[in-house]
Amino acid sequence: MFRFTARTLAVSAAVFIAVARSAPASGVLINDAKSQPESLTVAPGGVLFVGSASTPFLYKVQPGSSKAEKFVDASGEGAGTFFFGMLADAASRTLWACQLTPVEGSSPVRRHTALRGFDLTTGAPKLRWNLPGENSTCNDFSLGPDKALYITDTANGKIFRLPAGASAAELYLEHRTLMGVDGITFLDGTLYVNNVIFNKLYRIPVDAAGKPGTPVDIWMDQPVKGPDGMRAAHGKLLLAENGSGRISALTVTGDKATVTVLKEGLNTPTAVEPAGDTLWIAERGAGSVVSVPLP
Repeated sequence: MFRFTARTLAVSAAVFIAVARSAPASGVLINDAKSQPESLTVAPGGVLFVGSASTPFLYKVQPGSSKAEKFVDASGEGAGTFFFGMLADAASRTLWACQLTPVEGSSPVRRHTALRGFDLTTGAPKLRWNLPGENSTCNDFSLGPDKALYITDTANGKIFRLPAGASAAELYLEHRTLMGVDGITFLDGTLYVNNVIFNKLYRIPVDAAGKPGTPVDIWMDQPVKGPDGMRAAHGKLLLAENGSGRISALTVTGDKATVTVLKEGLNTPTAVEPAGDTLWIAERGAGSVVSVPLP
């Protein structure tokens, strides 16, 4: 019988991460190299849904397929419409997406954005909630332990909350440190967000009444550049760094985080999605999604 020691486990983990960093990534081209897949999500059964930051389409990739099919067509929403965040909600059979449409003739460019909900099987529209204000950026979201959907508004430094079964979201938190808020996820019941402009990671504290407080700055032991899409798996935060071409795993202990690079050399990675033993990555600069083993 092999005896596992702390040193053995540490060496094994280091070897596994080294393999993951050097392993070739298998990819799927989303329409073409200019499709700019900003976000992606995996539904039950392994179906992959991918958004596009350059077209008004949501795409679907069947398990084992290398071809992306158009799933939602939002071309009737206005010139320049595109999509950011994507999330498959298995419980409600809903595909959540952030839809953005430029305001015609605006300078500098302003956008009206909406949280869209589509049937996970047919793509039929289920819900639309327009973010308030003359300029907004619905960017990403995460399902909380309370089954509510938490939504980031990058342009206005806000987090909104859509209760389960509701048709309209409510303001959950607005704070100056959230100007540039992007990725959002829950780890062990705690809400974390990042800031794509200032390269920051924050924990959102909640009091006994459930009211959020001032974001807590999490010190990272090495710099991250352009933190974007963020998910949680195996007790860690998984982070796409669009400015450095890396995917990193963050081990959070209190108000500190250890950064471990899982994959590098990517062309503007903007989203990550763990599914089983696979980590899916949206490689916006290459117009594709790639997968690597999930450590």
